[in-house]
Amino acid sequence: MTDKPLKTDRDLFALLDSLGIPHETTEHEAVFTVGESERLRGIIAGAHTKNLFLRDRKDRHFVVTAEEYATVDLKGLHRILDASGRLSFGKPETMWHYLGVTPGSVTVFSAINDIASQVTFVLDEGLMRYDRITGHPLRNTATTSVGRDDLIRFLKATGHTPLVLKVAD
Repeated sequence: MTDKPLKTDRDLFALLDSLGIPHETTEHEAVFTVGESERLRGIIAGAHTKNLFLRDRKDRHFVVTAEEYATVDLKGLHRILDASGRLSFGKPETMWHYLGVTPGSVTVFSAINDIASQVTFVLDEGLMRYDRITGHPLRNTATTSVGRDDLIRFLKATGHTPLVLKVAD
């Protein structure tokens, strides 16, 4: 459990509004995987994403966001990120503590809950060719779409300068 007040989807939308970032959210049944979310194609505009919550040997944490069907080589990713040793998936309790989300809801938008900047956010270069990018608004029962450049502005407003790197094929 976290000792800080967690931001909700309403807080996220209020921050996006205060930054002048247009956003569109579609409610849907809970989805936990890319496969489960396939039924939403054509309904929600933008590049659909997969998000990985990872940690290295020195307990540094990363959220890696890539286009949903991109292949991320977890065995070599540590070299690209200059991480300490191979990466593994972060623990659910750590995810909750830093990001205020549970497995299946990991999202680039969870940066709003990482007030101490304990997590490095990584956006795949290939994802950045899309005009609009989607992510869960801190819960997996909705999907929010924002502009690519607006996503960067959002991350910077939360105190995170994202790394834009080629992490997927």
